[in-house]
Amino acid sequence: MLEGVAGPVLDVGCGPGRVLDALARRGVMALGVDPAPAAVAIARQKGCAVLQRSVFDRLPGTGRWETILLLDGNVGIGGNPCRLLERCAALLRPGGALVAEVEGPGTGWRSCRARIERERETGRWFPWAVVGCDAVDGLASAAGLAVSEVRRLEGRWVAWLEHDGMERHACA
Repeated sequence: MLEGVAGPVLDVGCGPGRVLDALARRGVMALGVDPAPAAVAIARQKGCAVLQRSVFDRLPGTGRWETILLLDGNVGIGGNPCRLLERCAALLRPGGALVAEVEGPGTGWRSCRARIERERETGRWFPWAVVGCDAVDGLASAAGLAVSEVRRLEGRWVAWLEHDGMERHACA
């Protein structure tokens, strides 16, 4: 999935830095962003560059990122994928690419609430969305992105979106 990913890379919802670490091993400059203090602490322990904040907060490099990653279903961050994709389009440089892991065909998209559960611990509910590969084209287009490819890789569905260079504000 990371083959051919060009830096600088912004990993949105980077969690404990698994992808950031893999990119660093390939010599690709990358920055992670995640609001979870525990995840950020783990990523920093690995030596990853990461900011503890939301993708909707002020971020460095606005309009200059070559690649943005929304892996592990992170296209659902905030519960409004159109708004998230629009934000990511603003962060990308014209001609830049967004790599989003999505659900399989027939899923469409829907907003929901989610929470993290681990053993006996449960987190707070937060807004989330589920986006299928069959719905990503319309969402991307409204955000000023164009789907260049959708592929199944090792059981995961991945969409590559390109910044079309046009500013849009169609998302509610």
